[in-house]
Amino acid sequence: MTNARLGTAVPGELSRQSGGSVYLVGAGPGDPELLTLKAARLLASADVVLHDDLVPQAVLRHAQRAIVINVGKRCGRKNISQEQIDAMMVNYARQGLSVVRLKSGDPLVFGRAGEEMDALRAAGVPFEVVPGITAAFAAAAALRRPLTDRRSASSISFSSGHHAPGSSLEPASLAGATRVVYMPGRNFAEIAAQLRSQGLPSDLPCVVVSRAAQPDQQIVRTTLARLDRIAPGPAPAILLAGEALREAHSDSVVELAGIALSETGEPIQPSAL
Repeated sequence: MTNARLGTAVPGELSRQSGGSVYLVGAGPGDPELLTLKAARLLASADVVLHDDLVPQAVLRHAQRAIVINVGKRCGRKNISQEQIDAMMVNYARQGLSVVRLKSGDPLVFGRAGEEMDALRAAGVPFEVVPGITAAFAAAAALRRPLTDRRSASSISFSSGHHAPGSSLEPASLAGATRVVYMPGRNFAEIAAQLRSQGLPSDLPCVVVSRAAQPDQQIVRTTLARLDRIAPGPAPAILLAGEALREAHSDSVVELAGIALSETGEPIQPSAL
């Protein structure tokens, strides 16, 4: 990002100009080869890295000279509050340090980046956002299926199964869209009911991708009619639903590290797919 206040985006430049800075960096879906060059460069030059719990060690190895601190929150377990994370970013930057706030996927997609940017602005701390590959794109790449297709899906809807307390938000209703539900939780029954309430067909293709683009990636293919029967895989998981994901087969299938398994765990021959 080039900005009259921040200058050109060269690692360490914000520190030299302003005494300290924060980079909100997307770690991507977990494969270190899917990091952007800029993300890897900033990690290598960082003084402090504050990372989400789901960022794997393979990515954190790029931060060889930094103080590395896990500030993640998972499945309702909070080791640190958002306010404490905000204070850490501000305090480290005011010490003249280059701080990388390393967030899973893309920092601007369901990552509380808005709250963190507000805190940095209020404190007068210069910051920059470095995009990353969000889980939806990694999951689609793993499936080798498009999220849009001019024959069947002309839009994409991103939503989250996890909301702030008291929120009434639900997956968005967009006709013909590929639905992408981040953090769908451990029980798909509620999401399935919400999708059915929008008049979506029972044979709508649904895919759950766990740990997309990582060595232990898991893919579960099913339909809306059977979505509530799916056993959740390991986090992080993402749910995709839409006609653009339709395959030649309609039975529920699980893929582990490139091997397709039925829900009973029996191998499925490629000819059956």
